[in-house]
Amino acid sequence: MNASFPRIPRLLRAAAPLALVTVWAGVAGLAQAQTLGRATGSENGFTLYGGYRAGGNFTETTTAQDVRVGSTGSFAIAVDIALEPRKQLQLFYSRQKTDLSSGAFLVSTNSIPLTIEYYHLGGTAFFETISSGPYAVGGIGATVFGPEGPGLTSETKPSINLGFGYMLPLGRNLGVRFEARGYATLIDSSGGMFCSNNSCLVSIKGIALYQAEALVGLTGRF
Repeated sequence: MNASFPRIPRLLRAAAPLALVTVWAGVAGLAQAQTLGRATGSENGFTLYGGYRAGGNFTETTTAQDVRVGSTGSFAIAVDIALEPRKQLQLFYSRQKTDLSSGAFLVSTNSIPLTIEYYHLGGTAFFETISSGPYAVGGIGATVFGPEGPGLTSETKPSINLGFGYMLPLGRNLGVRFEARGYATLIDSSGGMFCSNNSCLVSIKGIALYQAEALVGLTGRF
């Protein structure tokens, strides 16, 4: 065992050039992305959001009673890629843990835990200068409903989002975003969502689910 100890410094010396090359490549890639963004009159960004999403509702198929989606906290991630002057391509993900509740449910099933996730591809357009002041945002993609409970399965539906925001720059490489987004998910169901093995614990119908979300995010700009 002791004979192997002298090999450690040699291994570290051998690994040092590789580590330096990796760090240099990362810095060079970041600088290139920043240069490209500035050259197009746009820039890249990565944003972490915290927010609050307001519910929405379905209709229970048999009784026609409302099935409510609870209003709860949410979080989101956005990756913005330089596109055109004052415009960015955006990859957006938002997640909410909530529940479905209704007087039509059995007492033992008063509420059903539900996760709602949005996966959207869209864009951001600033009205004045890039990453400063007001902007419009939007996207299109899919909504994934993930109920928790026996006999319930996930559902994926098409959806869109539209919103407006304001960016407050914090120096050259940071900013704070304040956003409000609205979501519309096409349900087009006459009953039987969240089913498994030809049986449904929850049978709901509706044309669309509408939700609204307020977000505050910290953006890294490059």
